[in-house]
Amino acid sequence: QVQLVESGGGLVQAGGSLRLSCAASGTGFSLVRKAWYRQAPGKQRELVAQITSDGSTTHADSVKGRFTISKDNAKNTVYLQMNSLKPEDTAVYYCRLGPWRGVYDYWGQGTQVTVSS
Repeated sequence: QVQLVESGGGLVQAGGSLRLSCAASGTGFSLVRKAWYRQAPGKQRELVAQITSDGSTTHADSVKGRFTISKDNAKNTVYLQMNSLKPEDTAVYYCRLGPWRGVYDYWGQGTQVTVSS
């Protein structure tokens, strides 16, 4: 069983920065895809960024150049560095490990990010 604990959310002014962390317990962290999603009120959950086991990254167009996903396999932790934040970045942010082979798919509890104008 894998548990994910997210931290780093909060209230920040537009133009500010936050760093989200997602610490995983259990096994398999280094072997699977890791990702950050977000869900704003009244909207569907969307993929923000992902990083594969070999370190390849993908970022949504809306955050390219501002957000950076990274990982530390030794700490079983995935990060999301968020710079130049905008009010439209306000959402609950979730980390995800997997999916992998249909059975390894874990989500964090979510952390609120609020950007004021």
